[in-house]
Amino acid sequence: MKKSILFFVLAIVFVSCKPKQTVTSTKLDTKSEVAIKGNWTISSVTYPGSDYIKVTSFDLADSKCFVGSSWKFVSNNNKGEMALNNSACTAFSSPITWYINKDGNFVMKIVNDTKAKKVLDGYILTVANQTETSFQLIDKVNVGGKMVDVVYQFQRN
Repeated sequence: MKKSILFFVLAIVFVSCKPKQTVTSTKLDTKSEVAIKGNWTISSVTYPGSDYIKVTSFDLADSKCFVGSSWKFVSNNNKGEMALNNSACTAFSSPITWYINKDGNFVMKIVNDTKAKKVLDGYILTVANQTETSFQLIDKVNVGGKMVDVVYQFQRN
């Protein structure tokens, strides 16, 4: 009986001491980060059914409003800026913080007038097709109960 109680207590201690796991790796892919350093413009936003379905990007605006938007990425401090400047949409600009982890995820926070550490919500997108002059960020969104890829095509300025 004593052995089973001791085993039970040790099992509880072991389970309760298990380290927390992070959802997103923070080990940086500095090579990918340095490659996107600079000024960029989103040349297109595509997803299945884009002619019929409206997707709100980054909880800010219709995805079509991001076409022509300006983005600046500074790789040595993982800060930057983004600005929506599509004449058919409401203008918006904000500082951002960002990084690319070893899993190929682009992690971004829109910080507005708040310090980045106080912003609790952010966005995780996948980096794809990265070249010297272009790259894509791919977001997964739920459209009618089905997950679809929203592809943001970036071109270097």
